[in-house]
Amino acid sequence: MTRLLLVPGRGVPLPGHWSRRWAAADPRYRWAPEPPGPPYRADERVAALQAAVAADDEPAILVAHSAGCLTVALWAGRHTGPVRATLLVTPPYLDPGWVPGPDDDVIVGEVPRVPLPFRSILVASRNDPHATFAESGAYARQWGAELYDAGEAGHLDTASGYGPWPAGEQLVDRLLTDR
Repeated sequence: MTRLLLVPGRGVPLPGHWSRRWAAADPRYRWAPEPPGPPYRADERVAALQAAVAADDEPAILVAHSAGCLTVALWAGRHTGPVRATLLVTPPYLDPGWVPGPDDDVIVGEVPRVPLPFRSILVASRNDPHATFAESGAYARQWGAELYDAGEAGHLDTASGYGPWPAGEQLVDRLLTDR
């Protein structure tokens, strides 16, 4: 059986968010870590993801949203483990060399821009407030991910109307069935 590890973004997803719904409906989904909310400290999130991946030899598919995608890219640059694939949903774009300001609640170093060592699908929205479609495409190329065009889907969060997200479930099913 393949584990499905949900890698949260900066905020805490609302109860109706697709990731919360998936975790409640399917016992294969586990949080890595349980969404702590801001601030987003990359080193803490990478350590929590490493603990979740290393907790079992069973293969895992990582399902990351927003800043959780950065967690996955950072984790892959520092660790290895039984990760089979990842679904990267609307990663926020950070310019190379971006440095957080004194009021930022996102603490992350340089975002790796090298191919991930496992199959990846990056879901991009054409009207995401945190990344243009071109910026998401750049991440997909750099990470070696297949780019999935979600259309005008905002940040694929509750504020954008997601709740249920059947297309996302289909993408996870693809990752589960592809070898």
